[in-house]
Amino acid sequence: MARREPQEPMPGRYPVTFGEVDLLRDLDRPSGWVISKDGVPQSYVDLDDPTYLDFEYVRLMADVIDLLDGGPLDVAHIGGCACTLPRYVAATRPGSRQIVAEPDGALVQLVRDQLRLKSVPRLKVRILDGRAATAGLHDASADLLVLDAFSGATMPLDLATREYMGDVARVLRPAGTLLVNIADGKGLVFARRVLATVGTTFRHVALLAEPGVLRGRRFGNLIVAASRTGLPLDGMVRTAAGGLTQARCVHGDDLSKFVAGAPPLNDGDPVVIPVPPPAVFG
Repeated sequence: MARREPQEPMPGRYPVTFGEVDLLRDLDRPSGWVISKDGVPQSYVDLDDPTYLDFEYVRLMADVIDLLDGGPLDVAHIGGCACTLPRYVAATRPGSRQIVAEPDGALVQLVRDQLRLKSVPRLKVRILDGRAATAGLHDASADLLVLDAFSGATMPLDLATREYMGDVARVLRPAGTLLVNIADGKGLVFARRVLATVGTTFRHVALLAEPGVLRGRRFGNLIVAASRTGLPLDGMVRTAAGGLTQARCVHGDDLSKFVAGAPPLNDGDPVVIPVPPPAVFG
């Protein structure tokens, strides 16, 4: 029986559960595709090379994953979209078991139909929001939990609280690692509070970001890495400084100074979620 060639994605605007998204071809890479919503890029995948990561913050996350102990990983991803990191983990750590939580069922179907999601081995997708999905995971079932959930350009506040971090810790194995993608701008008030919150549950915390973002000079992504037993800090510092992104890894006393007594976030706290200025996405 002849092998069926994968269907070529069709660029265009598609309705999803929570609005509409645009599926855009990367003109510089024939197999590269972007999902964008309301003008905000949400996900990039290269269908022929899942190890190619176009977004700088995703590359920072992958750099940390590469430094974890070798072999397959059990991974929970809160936030899915086109499943860029699950594809990367499947390619770089064969045999990994992964669960993705994505509340937009129509978006998941679009990615299945257009972006070859079914080709990712040992990947399960649950149509659930982050809190519900995490609550349904078994105790000590994950080596890695990746929190990369956004509604447009903002992080859901219920995934940034002390109560939620407690549930994340329950799901992670004792030596497990948490990676969080947050976005912030001038003053980094929200980022400091998220770091303070993570620090109430995890003893070892580090922050990765480009220098301009760390100084609050421009709106951008910051990656939080956390663990109860330890982080590969030497490798994180070297990789951040030597990578294409030219990021910094902040930890220890420097991180304490960065947090500067910011209060942790709790369920029900009134918080202003940072929104990027329109110029950020052109």
